Amino acid sequence: MSATMKTDAVWFTTKGQVVIPAWLRRQFHIEDGTKAVVQATPDGILLKPVTRWAIEKGHGLLKRERKPGDRSFAVEWAEHKREEIELEEAKYARSTGSR
Repeated sequence: MSATMKTDAVWFTTKGQVVIPAWLRRQFHIEDGTKAVVQATPDGILLKPVTRWAIEKGHGLLKRERKPGDRSFAVEWAEHKREEIELEEAKYARSTGSR
């Protein structure tokens, strides 16, 4: 995927929140609940979404020393996502009063 030179204006809320335009969300495969890495750069704020697409595309770029018995990143990520879903379901159940 090549970066688009198209620009768009966004506004920050008092909480520092900003809405990413739909065309950028589609281009970078950002869905509800997508997390991102935020980094200060000389040019401004860099926001990198952490999506399945980005992880698959970057597979092998980040290396970590693995010890015998260590779980793969894919296994750790799947467990993280499962825990995230369980927390969201519990939160929903509490908010609706259902069990």
